[in-house]
Amino acid sequence: MKVVPVKNKHSKRMLLVSSCCFILANFSFVQIQAQHQSWLIDSTIHLIDGVSSLYKNVQPGDTIHLKAGSWDKLLIRNFSGSPGMPITFVNKDGIVNISTDSYYGISISNCHYIRFSGQGNVANFYGIQIKKVAGGSGIGIGTLSSDVEIDHVSVENCRNSGIVAKTDPDCSLGATRDRFTQFNTSIHDNYISHTGNEGMYIGSSYYAGVTIFCNGKDTIVKPPVLNFVKVYNNVVEHSGWDGIQVSSAPLHCLIYNNTVLNDSEAEVQSQMSGILIGGGSKCDCYNNLIKDGKGDGIEDHGLGGNKIYNNIIVNAGRTYLPNDSTRLKHGIFVSDVSALKDSSFNILFNDIINPKSDGIRFQSIKSKNNLIASNLIVNPGSYNLYELDNTSFTGSDAYVMVPNTTSNLQLKNNFFARSIAAAGISDSDYSPQPGAPLINKGYQQAAWLTTDFKNKRRPVGGLFDIGAIEYDSGDDRLTDTVSKKPALLFPNPVHSKLSIRYLSVNLAKTAFHIYTFNGKLVLQRSKQELSQGIQELTIDVNMLGCGLYIYSIDNDNIVSYGKFVKL
Repeated sequence: MKVVPVKNKHSKRMLLVSSCCFILANFSFVQIQAQHQSWLIDSTIHLIDGVSSLYKNVQPGDTIHLKAGSWDKLLIRNFSGSPGMPITFVNKDGIVNISTDSYYGISISNCHYIRFSGQGNVANFYGIQIKKVAGGSGIGIGTLSSDVEIDHVSVENCRNSGIVAKTDPDCSLGATRDRFTQFNTSIHDNYISHTGNEGMYIGSSYYAGVTIFCNGKDTIVKPPVLNFVKVYNNVVEHSGWDGIQVSSAPLHCLIYNNTVLNDSEAEVQSQMSGILIGGGSKCDCYNNLIKDGKGDGIEDHGLGGNKIYNNIIVNAGRTYLPNDSTRLKHGIFVSDVSALKDSSFNILFNDIINPKSDGIRFQSIKSKNNLIASNLIVNPGSYNLYELDNTSFTGSDAYVMVPNTTSNLQLKNNFFARSIAAAGISDSDYSPQPGAPLINKGYQQAAWLTTDFKNKRRPVGGLFDIGAIEYDSGDDRLTDTVSKKPALLFPNPVHSKLSIRYLSVNLAKTAFHIYTFNGKLVLQRSKQELSQGIQELTIDVNMLGCGLYIYSIDNDNIVSYGKFVKL
């Protein structure tokens, strides 16, 4: 028997692979024996069940490879890894392409400590691609699943939502708040496009309770909550309803570095926003770009006690019934749907440009000590409406509208302008230009804030600037930030030459890749490191067309990702 050593990149251990591997009769499943095992699943398989005799030997830290090719759908259930040793499901030798008439593309049921990843081949940023789900949602995480990571997957053309992550209350499964909590839901570096409903639907919308039929009668139950939710680095475009919705997430919830374009295209009332922080959630929401949607940019119906900062929101609601000023859509909207008494909302350092109605509409009266500070708000559509309306409101109220005078709120160091030119910012990436009235005029009591929308250092020069992007004259290039981050890129946007400054930890080859925003590899470079420490690589990107791109940089298996705009 010939034995061949194979390196498992997930466990970083050497595997011994027999040339006479055990293969089932339908050639759909291969087990590779090792301390951490790998398993190969053929595209004809529709169910992988951890309690089946076929998979009984799968252990924490093992990898289950999905063979490249055309798939119909896949149900994954009853697998359990362990903390720090998840069971990983990943594509192998190319793209896993799913197209189905079913009600799901991928369903993850009763699984714990697993990772579902499309990072199996470098040629495609999204190595698992769900191209169509005619009857339902792209990916579902449910039935008491917890500690699940989804990354590098694209989901398109779904009748319902792109990704759904929640367990609905049930009479028999114990899926109620007092009996089950969903922990550590991590959804990152995915692409979602053209969904009938939400791009992402994370957590139950019925935080206060929902009526279900149990034991012969209607019963009000509370759905499980989700603690430690992270939603980041995703691109969501052309969603029918909200772009990203996170509800029932009361503890350690983060929504950041996402790009949401053209949300709410179905124009369904109460389902129209770029990012929705739903009932029962306390999510910090930052460094997101939300552009050209028909809904509100960000809605916060949560518990309070959170921060909304460093976001850029452009044209929120502008194309929704543009001739009907009574159908309001705002840059940021805050309500009392689930706000806790005396909690606080903090809305700081955002750019809100050309919203259909108000820049910020603040309707919470339960909360206290709220702060709206250092925001740049340009050209709210309600400005002229309030000026012409014979009420107590004026055009200036369109920048920050507070309908109830009992709201406990402070406004500090915001900048309101009727045009981008008056704000002194670029009309391409909204960064402050030399001499902009935003520079050094921001709210200065924000020591917790160390970076801006571009993840560059803030403040520069000792004083904070107003808005999402700190002014950079070009002299402050990443001098002290690069030691804290694996890689940083400049300038952004870029015309012709792109520089990447990164930290080399070992004398290994560094690989740099650029992908279109929907995951196609368009450029790659590599460099053999001759020394450790801060390195810099400059790349000519003149051949790239205008638009949004994703980059990755890998130095000795330390991989970081980011986005940039080519002008």
